[in-house]
Amino acid sequence: MCGRYAASRRPEDLAGIFGIEKWEPEETLEPDYNVAPTKEVYAVLDRALKDAEDPRPVRQLRKLKWGLVPSWSKTPEGGARMINARAETVHEKPSYRRAFSSRRCILPADGYYEWVTGKQERDLEVEGKKKRPRKQPYFVTPADGSVFAMAGLYEFWRDGTLPDDHPQAWWVTCSVITTEAETGPLAVAPADGPHALAEIHPRMPLMLTPDRWDAWLDPARTDPDDLRALLAPPPPGRMRAYPVATAVSNVRNNGPELLKELAAPEEGTLF
Repeated sequence: MCGRYAASRRPEDLAGIFGIEKWEPEETLEPDYNVAPTKEVYAVLDRALKDAEDPRPVRQLRKLKWGLVPSWSKTPEGGARMINARAETVHEKPSYRRAFSSRRCILPADGYYEWVTGKQERDLEVEGKKKRPRKQPYFVTPADGSVFAMAGLYEFWRDGTLPDDHPQAWWVTCSVITTEAETGPLAVAPADGPHALAEIHPRMPLMLTPDRWDAWLDPARTDPDDLRALLAPPPPGRMRAYPVATAVSNVRNNGPELLKELAAPEEGTLF
């Protein structure tokens, strides 16, 4: 799954990476090293500009809220639960299939966090002893330092309780698509820790390689079978994972120190 990630790149950098044609300076977000559900995040999408004479799709950098609210939803309350969509079923689930057909986006990240239950706690669970598990967070990121381009969906929701000219009348929300975690060896693995992403968690965000960006963002591509071919996992062995401080487990903590690699898992959280 993807329940937390880091996104520190500036709009200017993202514009160069993704070929952004339009972004609004007033939508600039501060670097976020602890992105959690319901936060505002950057999304790259191709969409025609509102009221523009030219109907062609324009590549934009937009500020969306993480947690998808389907257009037909009566309230936005379920958005916090719809942060992930499974690649295997996204084309058929009522909450996602319309967005999958025509509202796809890329969510740029440095990488994502995942938590592993410590070995000592797992042993206690096996023994049947009651204890709250202490989990060690790991940061997963491309080994070459490139952007982690997560496949995503976005949706529009109209708040019928507000007038048309109200700034919050329309919600634009998004979800991260996940896939089965890689079982092959990591490009760079910690000495005392997991050696494959599947050893950390059975799911992972679907990373799109640059050769798929244009096809994924193209709103003219609507055939489900054609789109599902784009959901194939990228070539394995591109990622590294390393332990980080448990401070990241608290969403109030936010700063580049959260990405600092620990020499070993914290005491009591050994893999």
